[in-house]
Amino acid sequence: MDSVRVMLSQYLRAAWRRRWMGVIIAWMVCGVGWVVVYTIPNQYESAARLFVDADAVLTPLLRGLAADSAPTTQLEILQRTLLSRPNLEKLISKTDLDLTLNSPSDRERLIGRLGNDIHVTPQTKNLFTINYRDKSPKLAHDVVQTLLTIFVESATGGSRSDMENARRFLERQIQSYEQQLRGAEKRRADFRARYIEILPADNNPNVPALETARTSAQALEGKLQDALISRDALKQEVENTPPMLVVESGPNGQLGAGGPVPRTRLQEAEDQLTMLLLRDTDQHPDVIAQRKLIESLKNAPREVSAAPAGATGKDAAATRDPTANTVKRSVPNQVYDQLKVKLIEADTNVISLQRQRDDAVRYRERLEKVQREQPGLIAEYQNMDRDYTVLRRNYEELLGRLQSANIAQAADTQADKVKLQIIDPPEIPRLPVAPNRMLLVTGVLFGGLATGAGLTVLFGQLDRSFSTVDELRNLGLPVLGGISVLGLLPFRQRLMTVMKFGAAVAVLVGVYGGLMVHILRSAALI
Repeated sequence: MDSVRVMLSQYLRAAWRRRWMGVIIAWMVCGVGWVVVYTIPNQYESAARLFVDADAVLTPLLRGLAADSAPTTQLEILQRTLLSRPNLEKLISKTDLDLTLNSPSDRERLIGRLGNDIHVTPQTKNLFTINYRDKSPKLAHDVVQTLLTIFVESATGGSRSDMENARRFLERQIQSYEQQLRGAEKRRADFRARYIEILPADNNPNVPALETARTSAQALEGKLQDALISRDALKQEVENTPPMLVVESGPNGQLGAGGPVPRTRLQEAEDQLTMLLLRDTDQHPDVIAQRKLIESLKNAPREVSAAPAGATGKDAAATRDPTANTVKRSVPNQVYDQLKVKLIEADTNVISLQRQRDDAVRYRERLEKVQREQPGLIAEYQNMDRDYTVLRRNYEELLGRLQSANIAQAADTQADKVKLQIIDPPEIPRLPVAPNRMLLVTGVLFGGLATGAGLTVLFGQLDRSFSTVDELRNLGLPVLGGISVLGLLPFRQRLMTVMKFGAAVAVLVGVYGGLMVHILRSAALI
């Protein structure tokens, strides 16, 4: 501790011996610093706050129906590109800053300075501020106002311009595709008219015409075979059904009270078999059982004699029963007549199916011949049809996109999907925001005092003289002693010296106080 105290006292004594040098240095530093502070021009700041939001109601309603212009993404891009070179050049021309430029290099420096001095700061997702400082309050206001105008124009006019360009592009593409589609339709129609017989149908383009013809011929062949079987069955039944029936009448030619003679069980069984064959096949169990019943009845004695063979229609023979006073006569069988009609219909159906089968076979053979002679015809038509399908699909997609673009453009121009609201408009500033002269003047004062004190201590270290007897003894030289200053005069001189030093420092602080008062008054007057 003693060594530190001794060293500190040495520094203080060395600095005190050079006190007037420190005062002069402090005065010089403070004077120069205060002059520099007052020569710094005032900086005025103009600011504006802008609220930007996409329509939260209209945008979801149009999603999937109109072209999505992504307003939120567009606004983020606008915020980031607001200080781009084209916008800054537009800002220079609108604020007449280009009148102060003398060369292209000046323009480049101005663009760089504006890009660094203008600050776009987002506060929230939809709220951000624009700040700019300049020594001219009017210029600061004009720059911020012009930037707001550029942003609003870009937000409202940029998307509409892009949408209009997209709509014109779609219209040109639609016209081009329409011409190509018409040409493809004409080529396809001509080719189809030339080879319509062998080309697949429009409603089933994946199935070739030859395959369809083969399937049709096979189906008609099957129908014909079924019709032939049905016709043969009807022909067999017609042959087994008697065309005439025997009835009994009174002595005066009138039918008996009972009407026709009761039919035998054999006749009833045969009629029943006929009805079953009209509905079922020969292998049906009911048909087989009915045939067995008829065979058993045929082997049994007949109940009623049949009419003489060869008696038909009005020439049918009539016999009189001498014991019963009645006359037996033959009449046409209605079941037989019905079977004959059905047989005629069956023959007609067979003839029609044979004609259809023959036409289908001839058509199939003609298609097979054309395909053998021109094997690449179907492939050529398929390529042509595929090109036509692609053109038509692209044409329809372009039409849909054009409608979406029209709806989106109407929403942008009529409904204002993007909402822009200036919360705090820019104003011409009255008070400067920089420099802070009170802080700078105070800093210059403390800097001057610190510089003066530091230089005196530094010069004291560079001094080669000795302040005490101990310093001489530390060199190894014999020191006999020291002589002290006695008397009142030295004390008075020291007191006057301290008062002079204090007065010099007090005057410096007084000048500082005057400067502070001047700064405060200047701010109050503004």
